[in-house]
Amino acid sequence: QLVESGGGVVQAGGSLRLSCAASEGSFRRYAMGWFRQAPGKEREFVGVIDPAGRNTYYADSVKGRFTISRNNARNMVYLQMNSLKPEDTAVYYCAARWTYGHDNQGYDYWGQGTQVTVSS
Repeated sequence: QLVESGGGVVQAGGSLRLSCAASEGSFRRYAMGWFRQAPGKEREFVGVIDPAGRNTYYADSVKGRFTISRNNARNMVYLQMNSLKPEDTAVYYCAARWTYGHDNQGYDYWGQGTQVTVSS
């Protein structure tokens, strides 16, 4: 089970940190991804971190502004979002997959999402 938190309303240029808590004991074996979905749009891949936390990969739309990290001892993964823009407004989801990769397929477990709203 994955549970996101940390969403909210922030002004453009501001920052938010999202958290994703995993109840699965084998959490440290999974690559963890972040996705987002804005109203009326398809779900968009944001980024992914490998199981050890050594490698990350980001979508071009967030590269340089967003950072994914994880704490395997606490079964947590984070999405630090800086320099937020109104177009970042979406429901953000964390997801788990067995292997690390740059594609957006193969995610077996999903959280319920947390709303991020960036006002202009």
